[in-house]
Amino acid sequence: MAIDGCLKLNAQVLRGDVAAIGPGKAMVLEAIERTGSISAAGRELGMSYRRIWLLVHALNTDWRETVVSAQVGGGKGTTLTGFGRTLLARYREMELGMMVAAHGPAFAWLTDALRPPAPAGSEGADPAIDPAAG
Repeated sequence: MAIDGCLKLNAQVLRGDVAAIGPGKAMVLEAIERTGSISAAGRELGMSYRRIWLLVHALNTDWRETVVSAQVGGGKGTTLTGFGRTLLARYREMELGMMVAAHGPAFAWLTDALRPPAPAGSEGADPAIDPAAG
């Protein structure tokens, strides 16, 4: 019996021990692209301005080119640079490639090898430990 299995992959590109880009920073870049503002991106994502600003600073520090360009004063807003847009697109492309590759025969085997979900109200019973549970 095949079970609908879920697969969650989190891709990160590391610079040393720190994620130069990962799911969180990619979401920040997308929010900045949509809103044109660090503060609006923070509100949209439920993050403080300081947290968003620190992530943007890290992105601009970790990569060889500027990722986010913030205009100071005059209400001109914040945008992704051409490099920033390419970085985000390549990151999403890498994620998609990983998902396509991961849904191959190994994932199908793992999904088929899963036990069916436990009926409601029987959480915690393990038939391998408690024969009465299974």
